[in-house]
Amino acid sequence: MASGKILVVDDDQNICELLRLYIEKEGFDVVIANDGRKAIELFDAENPDLILLDIMLPELDGWQVCREIRKKSQCPIIMLTAKGEVFDKVLGLELGADDYVVKPFEAKEVIARIKAVLRRLNKNSEDTVKEVKYDKLSINLTNYELKVNGVQIDTPPKEMELIYHLASNPNRVFTRDQLLDEVWGFDYYGDSRTVDVHVKRLREKLEGVSDKWALKTVWGVGYKFEVKE
Repeated sequence: MASGKILVVDDDQNICELLRLYIEKEGFDVVIANDGRKAIELFDAENPDLILLDIMLPELDGWQVCREIRKKSQCPIIMLTAKGEVFDKVLGLELGADDYVVKPFEAKEVIARIKAVLRRLNKNSEDTVKEVKYDKLSINLTNYELKVNGVQIDTPPKEMELIYHLASNPNRVFTRDQLLDEVWGFDYYGDSRTVDVHVKRLREKLEGVSDKWALKTVWGVGYKFEVKE
């Protein structure tokens, strides 16, 4: 049986109660907010392990809530929304969301994603220290810390896992599908655009730091962390 606390944020009380029923059945505690301001209040008060966050909310929308939470925490966020356009997916991921579920959804699919995200976090916390270092760059997956020139750079969990995976396999080319499978996990229901968004954000943080390594696109194939001899 699982354990932990999930913050469910949605203005539809029927959806909230349905999710509560399924999530509590899995052994999690559930707290519910029906608007954006309450979501931030409950986040500060309850310190949840994961947030299910609707986009269309009263007071503050899901984008604003995500931004506020990312200013102070890397708590996993799974966006819930009726919008399925690529633009919305990309925006959610760029703001630091870890996953994305389009309504209408199956409750068991949401449960599977919750477990997948928490399992990855727990696995990383239980393992020995995971750290790779290059010129002016340190990637510590144990503490989820990315440092450039000794200065810590705020980085969402999935970006950390992606850059660690690439940098741990220098000069190896990964396809987008391989990265989705190996970084996001087999129970991630995403598409390859997800990888592109995360690489773009990592490049914004890392380009120009050193001429001894680079996050490279291999056209028609995927990406690699290139290290010069």
